[in-house]
Amino acid sequence: MDTAAPPVGSARSVFNTDHEIFRTQVRRFFEREIVPFHRDWERAEIVPREVWLKAGAEGLLCPMMAEEHGGAGADFGYAAIIIEEIARTNASGIGFPLHSDIVVPYIEEFALPHKKREWLPRMARGEIITAIAMTEPGMGSDLKAVKTHARRDGSDWVINGSKTFISNGQNCGLVIVVCKTDPGAGRKGISLICVEEGTPGFTKGRNLEKIGLHAADTSELFFDDVRVPAENLLGEENAGFSYLIRNLPQERLVIAIRSAMSMEVMLQKTIDYAKDRKVFGQTVFDFQHNRFKLAELRAQANMFRVFCDHCLALHMNGGLSIDLAAQAKLLGTEMQNRLLDDCLQMHGGNGYMADYEIGRAWADARVGRIYGGSSEIMKEIIARTL
Repeated sequence: MDTAAPPVGSARSVFNTDHEIFRTQVRRFFEREIVPFHRDWERAEIVPREVWLKAGAEGLLCPMMAEEHGGAGADFGYAAIIIEEIARTNASGIGFPLHSDIVVPYIEEFALPHKKREWLPRMARGEIITAIAMTEPGMGSDLKAVKTHARRDGSDWVINGSKTFISNGQNCGLVIVVCKTDPGAGRKGISLICVEEGTPGFTKGRNLEKIGLHAADTSELFFDDVRVPAENLLGEENAGFSYLIRNLPQERLVIAIRSAMSMEVMLQKTIDYAKDRKVFGQTVFDFQHNRFKLAELRAQANMFRVFCDHCLALHMNGGLSIDLAAQAKLLGTEMQNRLLDDCLQMHGGNGYMADYEIGRAWADARVGRIYGGSSEIMKEIIARTL
């Protein structure tokens, strides 16, 4: 069953025929290479690197990357389809969007030309998995408060500090480190510096145990006199904060797109369950309260789908603002959490069992209100425009 029904009974105009052909390819890959194994990866708490190589061979990594660097030179709609298929299958451990849509764009835009030639083709093939190290212990969402610092020593940068909650942290072959290069300048003293796996002094801590997203590797990272060439700096020294702010709308749209598809899919699964499950001599769906609740959820999911597709269309045309992306992320994750909670409740005791997809989706979704900027930060961003 295709549970990704179009909103309010109409076709989604944001995608064209080529997009949908690509969706068929992505869906086949997920059904063949990911869905049968994802529960095993949740128990192992990591996705094998071989999956990344297979995805790279299929052209599912870095679709927006320029063809000269090994990508397809496609628009963001192709990335959105991959995000939606991750959500459709509840394959929450797959870190492709973080790699392709959040980290790699920094390197493609700001790395030196010879570093692009060295790194980007391998990233498109899945040979290098990327991460971005922002959060530090005790820092939360306050990027200005980062303590990890880098000092210039001849032709090198020397980095010291630690990071936590780093997605793709165990698998990463290259990490962009957000660090202070002018500690007294606040946000105007932040730079982005690339560190490769195996660099002396760079170590990966434990794979952090989470209440959801069990297959997604999330790590502590440590930097002890890590020496990297000066050419590993992305863009200009002390300009890192402005780069982060400029790219955050796409990150927040990624989260919103995932929320929209998750709501649609899990709602349809709940409707199917309610029509099949019998209690007190009738199906769960036969109770008027449950039908009304499902009707309400359908209306809400359709409403957000239309808004999310509007934001997606704006972004594909270069017009998504910072505050509108914050609205999409805020509304999507808050609505997703409420909807999944209602759907879990309708499953009764089965909803709390890990064998049922709704329970796993419910636990996975909770972090959406935290990462990419918490709901409170989204409200602050929106409030500044009032």
